[in-house]
Amino acid sequence: MRKVRIIEQISLDGVIQAPGGRDEDGDYPHGGWAMPFCDPTVLEAIVAAQGQKFDLLLGRRTYDIFAGYWPKVEGGPFAKGLNDATKYVATHRPESLRWGPVKDLGADIIEGVRGVKAKDGPDVIVWGSSTLTSGLLERGLVDEVLLLVCPVLLGHGKRFFSDRADPRELALVRTQAAASGVLMNTYRYVGPLRTESPAGVGK
Repeated sequence: MRKVRIIEQISLDGVIQAPGGRDEDGDYPHGGWAMPFCDPTVLEAIVAAQGQKFDLLLGRRTYDIFAGYWPKVEGGPFAKGLNDATKYVATHRPESLRWGPVKDLGADIIEGVRGVKAKDGPDVIVWGSSTLTSGLLERGLVDEVLLLVCPVLLGHGKRFFSDRADPRELALVRTQAAASGVLMNTYRYVGPLRTESPAGVGK
């Protein structure tokens, strides 16, 4: 069984929308907010996290954004990795998928992801895809999360974890700071949230 690993550029207030360009996601006013912080350390960490061989798991919106840009980029390990990867896409319009190699996840997206995980092959990387990531985390289908925390507050936008999702616990397994101020935190999935009162309270 292969692993599903999420990589997200995220603001201090949890927003992951349109980090890569001003026109990346329609009329979102803060598009490109992560780019000023992508120094060599951050880029090296992303390439290392993806590995030399990987597949992609994407929501339809993120797939369309990537498909409009990355096929035009030549050279470099990051672009080559994305273009060569098999893209598994959550979509109701599989006939319109053009950036390949590509496969749709089928009508039942969660069962589709389970099927992808059960196959032999490289690890599967999830970028963006805020609706998809919430569903995967809720069902314990995520093995690892790399959050590239940028020192910005955006106020509004699509968030990493939806308000409707069940609380979850993750374990911090690795952290690194870049000179640009980005914190690169790697987490592994633990399970449902645990709660308790401070020792001695109420006694």
